[in-house]
Amino acid sequence: MTITAQPALKPANPRFSSGPCTKRPGWTLDALGDAPLGISHRAKAGKAKLKRAIDLTREILEVPADYRIAVVPASDTGAVEMALWSLLGQRPVDVLAWESFSEGWVTDVVKQLKLKDTRVFKAGYGDLPDLAQVNFDHDLVFTWNGTTSGVRVPNGDWIAADRTGLTICDATSAAFAQDLPFDKLDVTTFSWQKVLGGEAAHGMLILSPRAVERLETYVPAWPLPKIFRMTSSGKLIAGLFEGETINTPSMLCVEDYLDALGWAKSVGGLKGLQARADANTKVLADWVAKTDWIDFLAKVPETRSNTSVCLVVSDPEVKALPADQQAAFAKAIAAALEKAGVALDVGSYRDAPAGLRIWAGSTVEASDIEALLPWLDWAYGDAKATLKKAA
Repeated sequence: MTITAQPALKPANPRFSSGPCTKRPGWTLDALGDAPLGISHRAKAGKAKLKRAIDLTREILEVPADYRIAVVPASDTGAVEMALWSLLGQRPVDVLAWESFSEGWVTDVVKQLKLKDTRVFKAGYGDLPDLAQVNFDHDLVFTWNGTTSGVRVPNGDWIAADRTGLTICDATSAAFAQDLPFDKLDVTTFSWQKVLGGEAAHGMLILSPRAVERLETYVPAWPLPKIFRMTSSGKLIAGLFEGETINTPSMLCVEDYLDALGWAKSVGGLKGLQARADANTKVLADWVAKTDWIDFLAKVPETRSNTSVCLVVSDPEVKALPADQQAAFAKAIAAALEKAGVALDVGSYRDAPAGLRIWAGSTVEASDIEALLPWLDWAYGDAKATLKKAA
C-alpha cells in the first residue's frame, strides 16, 4: 500500500532509536532533582543511591538472592569486557555470533585474548547459529538479543542445566523486556540506556555463584586493568556489589536509572515491562502481515526481537536493484521520516542489511507506533515514486 499525501496524525514521541532509547513516558528533567551532586559517590548519600539501584535491579529483574549485582564502567561493553578478561582462559570457549555486537565478542576472544581453543559458530543476519553445536563443558559467550539484527534466542531450554562451563550472556537489549532464565546464565550484562531508556556510560554485571567461584579460584594469564579487577587476594571484592563502584559514576545518571526503575514498578514490574514491549511489537507485526512491501529480517517468528525490530524492504522491484541502490532506497525512507519529524534514527545498523530498525521496547507507547505506520507507508510510496522517476 502507498500513500501520496502525508498522514495527519504524527507520533507524540518520534524517538524510535535502538540506543540510547527513548525515556519513559512523562519523563522530565525534574525527575533528577534528588540526585546527590557535588559530593563524593562514596559518601553516605551516594552509596545509598547506588545500593538502591542494585536492590531495585534485583527486585524488578527477579534476580536470585545468591547472585551478585554490580554497577560497572563503560556501559554494557565494559561489563562484557570485565567478564571476558576476568573469567576466560581456564577451559575451551564457544562463541555464538549472528550480528555486529556478537561479532565484537568473537574479536575479543580470538584476536585480543588470543584463546586458541575457541570454536566460533556464526549465522548471517536474520538467522541464529545451530545452538545444538554448543559444548557445555566449554565456556559460552553469546548475545541474548541481537540488537542490530532483531534476532534473539527463543528461550534458555537449549542451555544445559548440568553444564561445567560458564555461560556469559550479553543481554543489553533483552533485560527487562524478555525472559532471562538466570539459572542458565552465569554472567548477565546490560546497560541502562536500552529497555529502561536510562542514560549511557554505565553497565550492569550480574554474577552467579559459579561465576564467583571461578573468579576466586582462577587467575588469568594476562594482566587485568584496574577497572576489570573484581577480586583482591583471591577473594571477591564484596563492596563492588554493594554500590562501591570501581570508578566514579555519574550520580545524575544513577538518579535517572532509579527513576526508570521506579516507573518500571509502577507499570507492573518485569511482567508489565514485557507486556508493553510485546504489545508494541504486535502492532508492528500486524502491520507487516498486511503490508506487501516490508518484512521482518528475522526469518523465524520465535526468534524475532520484541525490542529492536529489524525490517527489510521486500518489494520485488527494490530487491532486484543492486545492493547500493537498495541501501539508498531504505535510507531515503528513514531520511523522509526524520525530515517529517515522525521517526528519528530508524535506519538499519551500519553493518546490517539495508532496511529499517524500529525500537519497540517498554518505554515506547503503542499509540506512537500505531501513528507511525501510515507514515512508513507514505515514506515508502515517496521513495518508490522517486525511484520510478529516475528509471
